[in-house]
Amino acid sequence: MTLYTLAESNIRKSWLYLACFLFLILLVGYFFAYFFQSWTIFWIALILAFLMNFFSYWYSDKIVLALSGAKRIEKKDNPELYRIVENLCITAGLPMPKIYLINDPQPNAFATGRNPQNSAIAVTTGLLERLERTELEGVISHELAHIGNRDILLATILVVLVGLIVYSTEFFFRISFWQRPSKREKRKSPILMIIGLILMILAPLLATLIRLAISRKREFLADATGSLLTRYPEGLARALEKISKFPYPLKRANNATAHLYIINPFRGKESKSWLHRLFSTHPPVEERIKALRGMKV
Repeated sequence: MTLYTLAESNIRKSWLYLACFLFLILLVGYFFAYFFQSWTIFWIALILAFLMNFFSYWYSDKIVLALSGAKRIEKKDNPELYRIVENLCITAGLPMPKIYLINDPQPNAFATGRNPQNSAIAVTTGLLERLERTELEGVISHELAHIGNRDILLATILVVLVGLIVYSTEFFFRISFWQRPSKREKRKSPILMIIGLILMILAPLLATLIRLAISRKREFLADATGSLLTRYPEGLARALEKISKFPYPLKRANNATAHLYIINPFRGKESKSWLHRLFSTHPPVEERIKALRGMKV
């Protein structure tokens, strides 16, 4: 498989991952229903799963942009940025995305949207101020690669689905803690009850680990695909170096949207331990730079 054929593969994997999340939500709902002997809970979980998938597909990009404090700009507001995006879109064969600006000194950027026809790229003011043109082209090509590879739908939907699993399990766990078991509940299989309790605890953790693993894989792919657009991997490598050296966190950084950015918007948490890597939204910058400088395009 080449970089040029990975977009179709990513589409299939996106639907597979969504199906896995749907299954996880229904599994949690089933055990809650068994635990409380109320199948109403299962049907609530089923309806929530489908509703969250529906709203994630149509509105997750708007939610992400609002959380990030991004404001849409027009061509007259920054003609140079628009020309860079337009030229790279022509090269990539992609429609022109909407462009948003985040007023923050930290250099960073992300892409969002449900498909290439309804996509957006958000960049910070710090990115425009601190990067040279070739470096900025590298960052924009990386974000366009996310759009072309169909990563952005998956990434934005994951924000909502993981939140659903985390909050629903916490809600039902609190109910199970305070509710006194009935005689019928006391006769349940202890093994299944233990499995249900374990699932309540591990489901949010599993959902989060899935999201983070997907995010790290997509960053490497976007680096490689973006470099094919500019034919100059060094531009993106230098941009990553500059962005990673900025010492202050993004003002509106939050855990729900951190995985969307080209580099983790938090600072002071770049530990290299295996445990941190497991829970990291991005692969180590040093590994990404090494891979880019070892590319032949």
